[in-house]
Amino acid sequence: MRKSKPKKRIALPDPKFNDTLVTRFVNELMYDGKKSIAYKSFCEAIELITKKSKEAGVEPLDFWKKALENITPEVEVKSRRVGGATFQVPTEIRQDRKISISIKNLIEFARKRSGRSMSEKLSAEIISAYNSEGGAFKRKEDIHRMAEANKAFSHFRF
Repeated sequence: MRKSKPKKRIALPDPKFNDTLVTRFVNELMYDGKKSIAYKSFCEAIELITKKSKEAGVEPLDFWKKALENITPEVEVKSRRVGGATFQVPTEIRQDRKISISIKNLIEFARKRSGRSMSEKLSAEIISAYNSEGGAFKRKEDIHRMAEANKAFSHFRF
C-alpha cells in the first residue's frame, strides 16, 4: 500500500457520565455538527429511562450499556467472489466494529419509531433493546441467521 494507515482518533470521555462510549454514541446521533442538541436528547432519553430502570433496580447508564450489548452482533456475512460465483461468507467482527454497528442500528431504528421527540423515540428503542425486542434486536437476529445459513462457505474466509 502506498499510504500509511491513518491514526486512530481517541474520543474524549463526556463531561456528565465520564464515558467514551457515550461520546461515540452522541457523535453518531449528531446531525449537521449540532452536538449540544444530540447530547441534550441523549440525556433526556437517559432521564426517561431512569423511571423505568428504577423498577428494574439498574442504573440508567448500565441499562443503556446492557441494551447496546443485547443488540451487538458477533458475526456478519461478507461477499466473496470465488470462480465467478459470489458467496456470502460468515466472518467474526472486530470489537470496534461490533460497537459501531450496534450504535448505528440503535439510532437508525430509534429514528424510524413514531413519537414526539428524538429523546422519547431513543428511550423507547433502548428499553425494547434491553428487553431483547425491537427493530435493532431483530436486525442482530437476522445477521446471525444469515451467518448460520451460510456456515458451509466459512472455508472461503479472507
